[in-house]
Amino acid sequence: MNRILTTLALTGTLSISLFAAEFITIGTGGVTGTYYPTGGAICQMVNKNKKETNIRCSVESTGGSVYNVNTIKAGELDFGIAQSDTAYQAYKGEGKFEGAAAVPELRSAIAIYPELLALVVSQKSGIKTMADLKGKRLNLDSPGSGTNMTVDVVFEALGIKRSDLALVNELKSTEGPTMLQDNHIDGYFFVAGHPTANIKDAASSVDINIVPIEGPAIDALVKKYPYYAKGTISGTYYKGVPNDVPSIGVKAVLVTSSKVKDEVVYQVVKTILDNFDKFKELHPSYKTITKESLLEGLSVPQHPGAMRAFKEAGLLK
Repeated sequence: MNRILTTLALTGTLSISLFAAEFITIGTGGVTGTYYPTGGAICQMVNKNKKETNIRCSVESTGGSVYNVNTIKAGELDFGIAQSDTAYQAYKGEGKFEGAAAVPELRSAIAIYPELLALVVSQKSGIKTMADLKGKRLNLDSPGSGTNMTVDVVFEALGIKRSDLALVNELKSTEGPTMLQDNHIDGYFFVAGHPTANIKDAASSVDINIVPIEGPAIDALVKKYPYYAKGTISGTYYKGVPNDVPSIGVKAVLVTSSKVKDEVVYQVVKTILDNFDKFKELHPSYKTITKESLLEGLSVPQHPGAMRAFKEAGLLK
């Protein structure tokens, strides 16, 4: 007995160290988008297991994909939600992430749900197609967002220049519904999982349309960049938009850093997989996802901790 007590006494400090609480933060996006409730849903599930895992999770509203990736690089966030194209370019050092801006330590955890680009316009704007944008007033989202970057890629594919517009705003998409209601803009872009409260807010105060984003140039864009995919915004989602609207999209991916502990990433991903049916009920955007789809659209290498969780679930060999 004395030997046992002595051993416990000698290892007490080590035990405390091994089981010290881990505090993690997930960077998301604007509070009316889909990233914020997604981060909240993940934290909610992780925190339910905090007695067993000793992991405490909090969510932070941020400027979106690019901001989250850069802040993970700076070591100020443990996880973030980012578009698959943003993650790819950051890891590869392309686009806005060239040279020293590259994030080679970026790792994926899970691909959560599909996101589609929506151009929300007031009906009185007269905008019915992307060809109608010349001379119009648009908000392109903040420079640190995945939406802003996607808009630039789409504009380039369609031969649209920012100088073609009468007004270019780069405010958060959370400002879009209010600016549209106040007639400060004719429309705004927003990449999100649908349905989203942001566009529902706009539709509740303004007669809106969502502009189709399709055609040969978009087909070529999808072929050129494999992390993009075509999709449809359902005509059942928003008031005043009764028909399905074609667009292109990416995947919302939970990303992290290679510097984050394997056990922490493992526990976060395991929690989602173990409670997947409950997770799907937490937001309408998750309606069509499957456990298998959580591995689709991972445009950067997967973190070893995440791989371990998927292997234990029988989803990876």
